[in-house]
Amino acid sequence: MRELPPRSKVPPERARLLDVQAQQVWFWLALLVAVLSALALFKDILLPFVSGMMLAYFLNPVAERLEALGLSRPLAATLIVGLVGAVLVVGLVLLAPIIAAQIEQLIKSLPADVDRARRVLEQMAQQRLGSYFATVQAGLDRAAAEIQNNASGLFTTLASALWSRSSALINVLSLLLITPLVVFYLLVDWHPMLARVQLWLPRDHIATIESLASQINDAIAAFVRGQGAICLCLGLFYAVALSVVGLNYSIVVGLVTGLMAFVPMVGWIVGTAVAIVIALVQFAPKFAPVLGVLGVMVGGMALDTAVLSPRLVGKKVGLHPVWLIFALLAFSYLFGIVGTLVAVPVSAALAVLARFAVARYLDSDVYHGRDRTDGSTLGGPPR
Repeated sequence: MRELPPRSKVPPERARLLDVQAQQVWFWLALLVAVLSALALFKDILLPFVSGMMLAYFLNPVAERLEALGLSRPLAATLIVGLVGAVLVVGLVLLAPIIAAQIEQLIKSLPADVDRARRVLEQMAQQRLGSYFATVQAGLDRAAAEIQNNASGLFTTLASALWSRSSALINVLSLLLITPLVVFYLLVDWHPMLARVQLWLPRDHIATIESLASQINDAIAAFVRGQGAICLCLGLFYAVALSVVGLNYSIVVGLVTGLMAFVPMVGWIVGTAVAIVIALVQFAPKFAPVLGVLGVMVGGMALDTAVLSPRLVGKKVGLHPVWLIFALLAFSYLFGIVGTLVAVPVSAALAVLARFAVARYLDSDVYHGRDRTDGSTLGGPPR
């Protein structure tokens, strides 16, 4: 194995360049550690600010259009925040009673639904298992009794866990009061803020950083704007279509399935499983309505795959679904609900940086093992 040349034999200019690069690496690593530490420290109060930043990013193109039409930036921001707030209020007024009623109905009817599902499963098992039915029936009886005994306690425990922390009420109020202010001021100061950040960039690498920032912007915009629009479209589609089919709790199931669509495939699988279980409990032994529910869910997947995703997202995010799942689990574990919100955008940005790092590695002497200017091996004398 060849040894690297001693530092005294490295040319002075090369040594200074190595020192500068080492300082830059340590600086960016220290900055990354500081940012992650700040996120971990303040994660309980970051929700309204992160939500406001994502909404401002989503709505900035609208502000650009209004500004191009001659409106001042503050007036455009005021109109946007006012209109979005009005739409949300109207949506809550119209949908909140329906959703609350369906959730209440779900809680009340769960024991009866479980008992009905048990009877249906018993009939099917008795027809197909014959002498083994007694063992299966004992297991079904134990499972049904366990679910019925714990149903009310499950919802009570879940509700108390959500509100046990003193910051829960503060977070809800902050979302209602602080998030609109964050959106407004970010929309107003969008261009001055970007110009100020541009002045902070290291001058030697400004072209590379701006190129990476442009790629990151494309990836994040594809997710925040594209996937957000997809979730809204699919939520409305599932809610309306499942209501037409006659499924119980169709509004809740449809909207939740649409919201979960920000994780490709996983949200659809979970929503489909829940919808099919509810359909089996509601319609069995009739299977035509169950097939109708399945057809709605398959139709939603086809709509997403063939129409919505290619037009609204495309391939700009550049993340495999497995990495999306991992990012959501990791970020939600580390930073709670704030981590869930930023998991995919941050992962898309990290993917751009990772591709850049791999490209630099593949173009480096570390990969090639040779100094391509004089034909020498890395760290060794020329051949």
